Parts: sequence; structure tokens; C-alpha cells
Amino acid sequence: MDATLEELFSVIESRKQRLPEGSYTASLFTHEKGENAVLEKLGEETAELLLAAKDDDREEMTHEAADVVYHMLVLLSMKGLTLEDLERELRDRS
Repeated sequence: MDATLEELFSVIESRKQRLPEGSYTASLFTHEKGENAVLEKLGEETAELLLAAKDDDREEMTHEAADVVYHMLVLLSMKGLTLEDLERELRDRS
């Protein structure tokens, strides 16, 4: 898996364990809505990505795609999945 994704997932896992104050990532793990908070953000960011694609706005698409990937990784971590799980699934599809 890409080193950037591995580093990001490692940071997410660290924030999940340490829950540092002021961390947006940590706040997703402790939000009063529970996992619904990250599910809502993932839905919101996905909708924004689709709208950027519809408008052929490459810069906005890149920004929103990064938001989607980030929130997806938070969700995977929240559910106890790993990058290796994701990589295995993708490899099985090729």
C-alpha cells in the first residue's frame, strides 16, 4: 500500500489510541453521535466529490477525494479493519 496512506492510517490509529485534545481525528472517535459522525462526514464529502466531478472542477475533486479517503480510513479504523484488509480486497479484484 502507498506510503502516504500507511502514514495517514498510522496517525489515525495513534489518535484513536491517545485521543489528544484538539485533534479532529480524535473527536471523530469520541463524538456523541458515535460512528454516525464519521458516516455523515463520509456521505457529505462523497456528495461534494460528486458535485465537483459534475462541474469538471479538478482542483475541488482532488480536495474532496482526499476528504473521502481520510474519512474512509477513519471508518475502517473505527470498525477494526486495516489497510492490509483493504489491500487484500483490492488485490483479489484484479
